[in-house]
Amino acid sequence: MMLFYHSDQERHAPATFLVRGQVTDCPEGPVRAELLAGGIARVGLALTTPAAVDSPALRGRLAKIHSARYLTFLETIHARWRELPGAAERVLPNVHPCGGGHHYSHHPVGQAGWHLHDMACPIGAGSFAGILASAATAQAAAEAVLGGHGSAYALCRPPGHHAGPERAGGFCFLNNAALAATVLREQFDRVAILDVDVHHGNGTQDIFYYRGDVWTGSLHVDPNDFYPFFWGGADEEGMGDGLGANVNRPLPLGSDGAAFREALDALLVRLDDFRPQAVVVALGLDTHKDDPLAGMTLETEDFTAVGRRLAALSLPTVLVQEGGYPTGSLGANLAAFMRGYYDL
Repeated sequence: MMLFYHSDQERHAPATFLVRGQVTDCPEGPVRAELLAGGIARVGLALTTPAAVDSPALRGRLAKIHSARYLTFLETIHARWRELPGAAERVLPNVHPCGGGHHYSHHPVGQAGWHLHDMACPIGAGSFAGILASAATAQAAAEAVLGGHGSAYALCRPPGHHAGPERAGGFCFLNNAALAATVLREQFDRVAILDVDVHHGNGTQDIFYYRGDVWTGSLHVDPNDFYPFFWGGADEEGMGDGLGANVNRPLPLGSDGAAFREALDALLVRLDDFRPQAVVVALGLDTHKDDPLAGMTLETEDFTAVGRRLAALSLPTVLVQEGGYPTGSLGANLAAFMRGYYDL
């Protein structure tokens, strides 16, 4: 088994974000990586540093899932933003193209509103380096699987599953799970992405919604009551070549481990129908009862059962870290998953 993390991810370190109109301490920071790494160490495993953060291969693969103007925005917006009179240190949007706006502005404020879907994705001076390191970590894990490892884990932060073709949201900027699937598609004809985060993987859905070669399945809190609100219904099944290759299993707010496992089994039946040759697991640990985002009520031991169930797929698998935010249980939750997945 191979497990990857690059310390440059720490360069993205937002102190606060806006939630329900309040400026609040941001739970998506470098401390997440510390706690998750502690969980890895707890079960006797070790993290490996990817060989490179930036490369032509990474840029080329990202260009297959994100638009060129979005990638340029992420790389250049902070410097251009800071040139504006009176601009804050962090890039934050104050206007969005709601109601059918279709004009793409050249102005940094307009571009921030176009590409930053919500107020959870502030961009600082070191953010792009950290975001790219997170993506490079996912790429390294996927390349390890292509190289013959049966599975590999990527400790990625910021996470990625809310990032769409040209949109950041929910702490996510580059879609690490979609990137891993893109790498796997270089060898496998049919790849599945299974998202078990408490939130719907709306960015992943958007990237592959019209494609039939990558199946996307998400198990999450019903968006009628929970972020991302506008995606994640059971009626969203893909379109065109992708019709039937997108499956959502929304669960009621507050669902427990038993409900989660039952829904996971149903989702895996649909995955099996697709006959995937390789799998990406978008691994959210924010379904735990103590998670600050408070959507489900899983216990730590539930992650061991989930890990065992996913290991039973017996397919080449990339585990990509998504949510799971700082609590005293976060490291234990990842350790519990690893015990189940790797039979430790």
